[in-house]
Amino acid sequence: MYFITISELLGTNGEKIARKVAEELKYTFYGTKELFEAAAAMGFLSDAKKSDENVPALLERLFSDKPKIYLDRLQSVIYDVAKKGNAVFFGRGGKFLLHSFDCAFHILVTGSMEKRIQRVMEEKQAGREVAEKIISHSDHDKRAFVRFAYDEDMLNPRLYDLVLNTDKLSIDSAAKMIVDAANSEEIKSCGIDSVQLLGKLSLTRKVESLLLEAGATSPHIFFTVEETNAVRLFGFADSSAEKERVEHLVRKIKEIKTIKNELVVFTESMRGE
Repeated sequence: MYFITISELLGTNGEKIARKVAEELKYTFYGTKELFEAAAAMGFLSDAKKSDENVPALLERLFSDKPKIYLDRLQSVIYDVAKKGNAVFFGRGGKFLLHSFDCAFHILVTGSMEKRIQRVMEEKQAGREVAEKIISHSDHDKRAFVRFAYDEDMLNPRLYDLVLNTDKLSIDSAAKMIVDAANSEEIKSCGIDSVQLLGKLSLTRKVESLLLEAGATSPHIFFTVEETNAVRLFGFADSSAEKERVEHLVRKIKEIKTIKNELVVFTESMRGE
């Protein structure tokens, strides 16, 4: 199985190129809308009523309201859909989440400011001043999201296997370059170990977001995902009721079949009283 991640600066035709690559390779395409729909199918983002053209703005609102919970959920979704096989991920940090997999190929689509402004003016039927503002806000939001979520600068060229400047490249030409590179022998296939790792990473994010949302995030409570369906709880709980509550919460995740609850209940002597 193979993964291609494509990041873009607005006005560079990045999304059109990503969709073309997915079409040529017959890979599943995952942009913001598709990831949102996958999240909804998994029971995440339940306070969002529908998936429509306002999805990007909605996700930004959700991130700002409960950033850590929704970041964990988004990452869980990306890991979960990646297990299904060949895919093109457009934006949303797929590059950072899949960076350790040899079969992941990472692309940044960029271009000069002048060309970007011209494209946005044409696509949005906007004047130059408005187009400049749209690009400025987009660049700021994307870089801020990546900095918050992954503590990285999305424009760091070392993070990518290929950087494409589309000032002189058509959508078809850019897509062909990516497809040709993706089909090269150097891009390795992920084995069964990678599938299992994706499962563990997805489950880790699900447990984190669930405990955060439920307020069960004591600094003394820890967990590890030991298998794709097994979790170990350890550390200290303030009471037997809290110990049981944490286990009950984790059992709500359908993938989990086994829980080792090794939480130790605080005693008066432990408190030094």
